[in-house]
Amino acid sequence: SPQSRPRSSSTRLSGSVHSRRYRTRALTSHVDETLFGTTKQVSHIWPWGQSQSAPSQNTQKPETVRIITKDLIRDLKIPSEDPSGLSIILRPSEIQRIATASRVPTREEREAMLEAQQKEREMAMDAAEERKAHIRQADLSRQKNQGLSELEAEAKERAQYLLERANAMRMEQEDEVKKLNELILGAQCHAVRDAQILERQQILTELQEEERRLDAMMEVDRHSCSHKQTKTNLTMLQDEIKEQEGQQMLENLERIQMEVLEALERKKEERQRLQQEILRINEESFLAKERKNRRDLLTSGQWNTPEREAEYEAEQRRIMREKEKEVARLRAMQERERDHKDELRARRNQEAAERDWRKKEKEQLKKKAEVEERLKAARLQQVTHKEHLLSIEAGRERAEFERVLRAQQASISKEKEKEEKHRIKLLRHAEVVRQQVREREMQAIALRKEIYKEGDRLEKYFKFPTFAAEDHEV
Repeated sequence: SPQSRPRSSSTRLSGSVHSRRYRTRALTSHVDETLFGTTKQVSHIWPWGQSQSAPSQNTQKPETVRIITKDLIRDLKIPSEDPSGLSIILRPSEIQRIATASRVPTREEREAMLEAQQKEREMAMDAAEERKAHIRQADLSRQKNQGLSELEAEAKERAQYLLERANAMRMEQEDEVKKLNELILGAQCHAVRDAQILERQQILTELQEEERRLDAMMEVDRHSCSHKQTKTNLTMLQDEIKEQEGQQMLENLERIQMEVLEALERKKEERQRLQQEILRINEESFLAKERKNRRDLLTSGQWNTPEREAEYEAEQRRIMREKEKEVARLRAMQERERDHKDELRARRNQEAAERDWRKKEKEQLKKKAEVEERLKAARLQQVTHKEHLLSIEAGRERAEFERVLRAQQASISKEKEKEEKHRIKLLRHAEVVRQQVREREMQAIALRKEIYKEGDRLEKYFKFPTFAAEDHEV
């Protein structure tokens, strides 16, 4: 009958409802706006399936068509527009993206993803730490293997030069040779110092003044000794003239006096020539210094390259070698002239002694021994005084060198301490940054855990079946 037919239909629906249970796929749901052809802002869906805003009310009721079948009655809406022209065509990539986004990962998958991300971050941090440790190790090895600094090399070279110069000056014996060597080496020393120690002009000025004072003292001593020796020789000659008899002795005395005066005149001319030569060397050194200063001014800008510096150093070494050769040549020439003069003087003295004073050979030998003894004593006194002056100068230079070395060592220590403080500061800053990163990661992990706990709570809330929607449909 008609009454029993609806009852049986409702019985089948009720049975079908009880035969299947509702299973929650996700706590929230949303529709991708790409399916509708436009991108709109989707309102937030609350966990209980309700929208945040109130449902909109249609002002005009759409036209419907009722279809009645033996099982149910349906009302279908008649579209007001032709939908054939409003079809949406999606690209395969969009379809793949929507299908991927529609899949809800399980708890195990989410935990695996989080664990993989955490491992990747830890591996990245470990790799960064390894790179930093490698860089620090390379920096330490570079600092250990690096050679002497420029200041240490310069100090070592200066100390070696001072020692060699002191030894060479102690080994010299002749007054005139020593004086010439001192003047030449002083000029060379001035040129070298002007080229190497430009930043220490005050120290260089003090050393130059001290050297000039010592040179003046030694020059006074040399002139005094020479004058004493000449005076002694003249006194001896006068005494011998008194003891000799005859006009021949007087003529010999006059001849000897003339030779002595000529020797003194030649010495005076030689001294003037040496002074002129020294002035010329000093002038050349001054001109070389001026040229060097001009080259420094020209090369202080963009021309100051290692190649130009190497060329300049090679040119300086060549000039020094030429100067040393010239000095050696002058020294050899002077020694030859001095030897020749000494030989002539000795020959004349020997001939005069054999001709004039043969009878009083014993007395002459005695007087000569006395004169040599006095000269030896004067020479010994002069050498002692010279060694004392040299020891004072060497001590002053050694003290200056030690002071400069201590200042350099203090500067190096301060620089190392500054670098160590900077390195410690960087390490501390890096540690603070790493600590902040770890704290933020822990906060993010805690936040994710809270989100997972909230999801578990909502999942437990919806774990029982809900039939409200199906009963309404029935």
